[in-house]
Amino acid sequence: MKAEPSATRASTLQVLLREFPAQRPLRAGSLIITIFGDAIAPRGGAVTLGSLIRLAAPFGLAERAVRTSVARLAREGWLAGRRAGRRSEYRLTRSGAQRFAEATRRIYGENPRSWQGRWTLVLLPAAGGSRHATRAAMRWLGYGELSPILFAHPSCTRAQARAALRNVPGARGALVLESSGAGLAEDRRLVARGWDLGLLARRYRRFVARFQAVERLFEAQRVEPETAFIVRTLLIHEYRKIHLEDPLLPPPLLPQDWVGASAYEVCRRLYARVFAAAERHLSQSAHQLERPLPLVSRVTHMRFGGLRARSAEGPGTRATSAGC
Repeated sequence: MKAEPSATRASTLQVLLREFPAQRPLRAGSLIITIFGDAIAPRGGAVTLGSLIRLAAPFGLAERAVRTSVARLAREGWLAGRRAGRRSEYRLTRSGAQRFAEATRRIYGENPRSWQGRWTLVLLPAAGGSRHATRAAMRWLGYGELSPILFAHPSCTRAQARAALRNVPGARGALVLESSGAGLAEDRRLVARGWDLGLLARRYRRFVARFQAVERLFEAQRVEPETAFIVRTLLIHEYRKIHLEDPLLPPPLLPQDWVGASAYEVCRRLYARVFAAAERHLSQSAHQLERPLPLVSRVTHMRFGGLRARSAEGPGTRATSAGC
């Protein structure tokens, strides 16, 4: 007997939810970061602890794990808390909001389409700071490591590089230079030295296979709000872990038919499909201490170039973009 669409959707979600806690180690804080960045930041940046516990429960996170993770994020400067009686609320700090804004630009923005053939090079001091922390910060910014102290980026300007380096441990006194290669062949050799595109491609392929299957289940079916929120959160959680390690190289420097472009399109379509229903679940399940969550910001509707794909309201309806 052929499975009903609702039964198939349920089984697919169960697989996704089983895979999440099966990851070792289980990082509750990482999921809280996803929920804050994708859902809470666009709606005022503050939410009660009880709301976070409810939102995280379907992902297998116990109340204690949420409380512990939120406390750690507060100690690390991402969040600031306040209490009213026995209830508490957590809000993004100024520095936390700035870090979320940078990550948001990279996760939901469109990939580069052209390149001028110029490289920005960063030469770090020979000594200073934790090399592991420095390398991790440079990779997060999209830099390729050519040597322990030399990093390259194909698209940021020298001014952007200097601004970003202020927050990189061990980068004080770094030299920022600009250069160009001897031709596309040399540029691609530099890419091969600075980035492991093979590993990145394998991770993207797994992402595409997993979420294309989810996308097919929702092509012409109404999506319930809680289901939409679960799918949207898992989608962005898995995408950001890969995408924030993607240097976002321009097309001339990438292999033909680069799978990262396919991953972006899958993420864009499915995100638009579940966005509206997920927002309804958020409104029903989360609030601030004294009021409901504010309405989602208009700029959020411009994620992935504009949420113009069919929404989760059912066949025949469409999500509106900020330009409508």
